Amino acid sequence: MPELPDVEVYCEALGERVVGQRLERVAVRSPFLLRSTAPPLEAVAGKEVRAVRRVGKRIAIGLEGDLWLVLHLMIAGRLHWRGAEPKNIPRNVLALFRFSTGVLTLTEAGSERRAALHVAAGEAGLAALDAGGIDALGATESAFAAMLRSANHTLKRALTDPHLFSGIGNAYSDEILHRARLSPVALTQKLGDAEVSRLHRAVRDVLTEWTARLRAETGGRFPEKVTAFREGMAVHGRYGQPCPDCGAKIQRIRYRANETNYCPQCQTGGRLLADRALSRLLREDWPRTVEEMEALKRR
Repeated sequence: MPELPDVEVYCEALGERVVGQRLERVAVRSPFLLRSTAPPLEAVAGKEVRAVRRVGKRIAIGLEGDLWLVLHLMIAGRLHWRGAEPKNIPRNVLALFRFSTGVLTLTEAGSERRAALHVAAGEAGLAALDAGGIDALGATESAFAAMLRSANHTLKRALTDPHLFSGIGNAYSDEILHRARLSPVALTQKLGDAEVSRLHRAVRDVLTEWTARLRAETGGRFPEKVTAFREGMAVHGRYGQPCPDCGAKIQRIRYRANETNYCPQCQTGGRLLADRALSRLLREDWPRTVEEMEALKRR
C-alpha cells in the first residue's frame, strides 16, 4: 500500500501537472470504485484544479466550487500520467481523469477491487473521509506520546492504525521500529519516556528521509515504480537477509496477509517472536532465539 512518502511524492508530481489546469472529463470504468453519490461525479467536469493535498494515505484534488476528488489507492492501486488518452485502455484501468495538460489513470492489480474514489464538498466533506489520526510528521513529542498511549496496543498496531497516526502502514512501520530499536509487539502503555522520545524521532526521521529519497529518485518524472519493497530498506521485505546494522538475520511474524519484519538482535534482545503460522505447528518446540532457530534448521 502506498504510504506517506509515496503519497506525498504522488501529490507533488500531480500538483505540478494539474494545479491551475482544467479537469475536462472523468471516466469511471469500475462499478466498485466510486463510493459516494453526493455531490455527483458529473459536478467536477470542467472545473479548474486549485490544489492537490495528502490526507493520510489519500490523494485529494481540490477543484473550484469547493469540490474535492479523493483517491484511496489501498494495496494495489497506482497512478499513471500520460500526455494523451491511450487508444487501447487496459482492463486494469479503473478510471481516467483527463486534464487540459494530460491524462491521469488509476490502475489496480489483481482481481480484488479495493481502491476508492469519493467526491466531497468543502473542508467538512474532506474531513469526513479522514480517519482522524494525527500527522506523525508534524506532531509534537507530547502530542505523539498522548496519542500513542491513548490505548494499550502493540507498537506495530498503533503505528499502522489510521485513527491514531496518519499515513503510516506496514512497510514504514517496520523501518521506524527498527530505527527506534523497539520490538513490534511492545505495548504502548509500557513504554518509558525515553523510548517514546526515540520512537517519535524515528517516525520523523524515517518518513522525512524516505520522502526525500523517493522525490530524488523520480527526478521530476511522474512516479511509476511505487512499491512497498524498496532497495535500501533495513528490514521490511528482507526476511532471512542480514540486518544492515548488526548482521543478524531479519525475522518475521506472519498474520493473515500481513507480515512484520524485524531484527531480533537490534529490537528484541535476541529473542524470536512467535510466528503465528509456524508456532501453532511447533508448539513447545518453537525456538526462542536465532541460535535455536538455526539449530532447528540443521536437524
